[in-house]
Amino acid sequence: MPNELLDVVDELDCILEQRPRREIHATGLRHRAVHILVFNDRGQLFLQKRSMLKDLNKGLWDTSAAGHVDAGETYDASAPRELEEELRIAATDLRSLFKLQACPELGMEFIQVYQAQHNGPFQLAADEIDEGGWFEQDVIDDRVAKDDPIMTETFKIIWRRYRQIVPPASG
Repeated sequence: MPNELLDVVDELDCILEQRPRREIHATGLRHRAVHILVFNDRGQLFLQKRSMLKDLNKGLWDTSAAGHVDAGETYDASAPRELEEELRIAATDLRSLFKLQACPELGMEFIQVYQAQHNGPFQLAADEIDEGGWFEQDVIDDRVAKDDPIMTETFKIIWRRYRQIVPPASG
């Protein structure tokens, strides 16, 4: 939705005004987003391959679900909406993990990261996602460590931060 209305925020994530998404991205204004990491009972993470129709990061692997926080919406309201829109699921155990500060590497987005548990199946939103799959965490660790170019920079930043909070199980 290139013309969706989003909140423009300051360096402390306080709302300043609302503007269209396209304008916010074109001018590099700070705004808000959510990313959700969906794990199954085996500890695998579901990743989505972004649609080739997207304007940013097309064809790259990203978090399970993600999206902008709409104007007037909270992070906590946005996360379950994105799960429903992109994967067609409701996650009753959605929990907040951490928040990343807006910076150029994150597209000037304040990002609230959530975690959910779900085994699928998912109905992928065709206009958002080309494909998806379950990945072992050690495989993700390796790909992120090698700065895999087919993963979004945002996902790699989120995964590195996640690993600071939840280090790999030693075994």
